[in-house]
Amino acid sequence: MKKTIYTYIATAALVLTGCADLDQTSISSIDKDNFYQSEADVKVALNGVYQVLTDGSMNGPWNDELIFLNDLQSEYARRGTANSAAITEIGDFAITPTNAFVETAWLYRYKAINRANILIDKVNESALAEQVRNNYVRSAKFLRALYYFDLVRLFGDVPLVLHDGEGEGAPRSSKDEVYQQIVSDLTEAEGITADFPKLSSEASSPAASGLLSKVYITWAQTDTEYSKAHQNELYQKAIDAANKVISSGKYQIINKFIDNWSLDKKEGPELIFTVEHKFGINRNVTGHCVFSTGFVNNKLPVIAAINNNLYYEYDSNDQRRDASVTLRLFDPSKGEYFNFERLRFRKYIDTLYMANESAPYISGQNTSSSVLRYAEVLLVKAEAENELNGPTATAYEALNAIRRRAYWNPYNNNQSQPANGTPLELSGLSKEQFRQAVQQERYLEFVTEGNRWFDLKRWHILVKTIKEKVPADDLKYKNISTRNYYLPLPQTQIELNPNLVQNWGYAGETSGDPYSALGWQ
Repeated sequence: MKKTIYTYIATAALVLTGCADLDQTSISSIDKDNFYQSEADVKVALNGVYQVLTDGSMNGPWNDELIFLNDLQSEYARRGTANSAAITEIGDFAITPTNAFVETAWLYRYKAINRANILIDKVNESALAEQVRNNYVRSAKFLRALYYFDLVRLFGDVPLVLHDGEGEGAPRSSKDEVYQQIVSDLTEAEGITADFPKLSSEASSPAASGLLSKVYITWAQTDTEYSKAHQNELYQKAIDAANKVISSGKYQIINKFIDNWSLDKKEGPELIFTVEHKFGINRNVTGHCVFSTGFVNNKLPVIAAINNNLYYEYDSNDQRRDASVTLRLFDPSKGEYFNFERLRFRKYIDTLYMANESAPYISGQNTSSSVLRYAEVLLVKAEAENELNGPTATAYEALNAIRRRAYWNPYNNNQSQPANGTPLELSGLSKEQFRQAVQQERYLEFVTEGNRWFDLKRWHILVKTIKEKVPADDLKYKNISTRNYYLPLPQTQIELNPNLVQNWGYAGETSGDPYSALGWQ
């Protein structure tokens, strides 16, 4: 094993998206055996773990990959004008083990995990003051947990590597083992002191609790041996973790939904953990391809809407509609509104940047990716409470808080009502009706935030939903199968590691579907 860890990586040789060329950055390395002598050293190393969140230019884990591997595999998005075979495969549910995004999704996260492992081991051996040492180690564990949470949801069983040098030839660990480690890391990260993080893009104790709530509810619905035997316990832990965030008093639902993506409001009180983007630094953008065409109708952006149905699924008084999708947008170059024939995904179209006449029409320049918002903590609590105890008053309050904000008019500062005549605050629902209500609110709340495919998977309705909502002549409809519950393992990794076994459905199998056997639809 090499005795260096790379803070940056050259990426000019590989162009994955076709949206724009990737920039080349310099390579810098540090000697891991003689580093970690001061807090400044450790801070540099921790920044290296954070850096992978936006590594690989537009295709880093929380850059455009966020949308490509998640929302593009949903019922509301499709590939548009893409000259990338990798994007085409994903958008058509024809993904292969050689797909470039499958490769980078695996490699970048394990690169970050290795950096975190080195930091954890080396800092624990250092002479730094105990509290300082603990904050850095716990922050690294938060990030390691986040990367593993992505991996286990993307690929299922994955190698669990906790120390530098242990990854070579490592077999796949069970999902239960991976979730147990994620929980252990996040539980430790809850000990990060309040004075350590300064920004929402830094690990914090509430961020660890919030992510734990999401981990617990996902694990509860994974249909593993442990989760089936301890499902109620996991739901209760999801509620307990959510309550820690709520009782901290640090976060709240903001009145104006779109402000969660406004360039001048990046530290809003709803944002628990974010990933910062700064255009010009290694092409570090997110949602870049949702507005890659600018103000035209004769060409679709790289990530396009299946059709305009999503726009009309929102109630006309729901402020999330025009913040999430739009059929018209102000064109600053002409000083008038432009009407789109096919809706555009709105959250990453940074209009403050576009107001600069010299700026290209490109989205996601400087917006933040929301890894965890307070709204999601409330929806996790509502869902877990209903699954455990039915639609209790506690569950209704959490869900209705989301609905009250959705129908709040931030321009007139008054509470609107649904235009379709349905009640603003839900009540009197059965457990199944409440479950469906939560699922609908998540659908409307998190468009293009990297949640939808994960949600459809954990609810075990991925194929069913695609078949119900995607037109029958679309390749997504024709190609979707239960194999799409997970990505294939990268072919290069299987060739390098004989102990890795490919996920079902990606090696020519025609029988033995393990997902249908579980009742997944």
